[in-house]
Amino acid sequence: MKDKNNKKMMNKNTVLGWATLIMVIMGILLIALGIFKYQEVAGYGFTAVGIGFLANAWVFNALKGRV
Repeated sequence: MKDKNNKKMMNKNTVLGWATLIMVIMGILLIALGIFKYQEVAGYGFTAVGIGFLANAWVFNALKGRV
């Protein structure tokens, strides 16, 4: 007798994993924008925000399994 409502639920670790992946992708895109598209002062801001995204993703990855 299998349950008809056997749906895969997202737990906290899965949510943190997806958030980490999205933040890594956004961080890399922002760094790439800062390096290749905006090579003047605005590029420094894009690159700094991209590095911040990567740092935040690192923290989310470290939290997996502990929350």
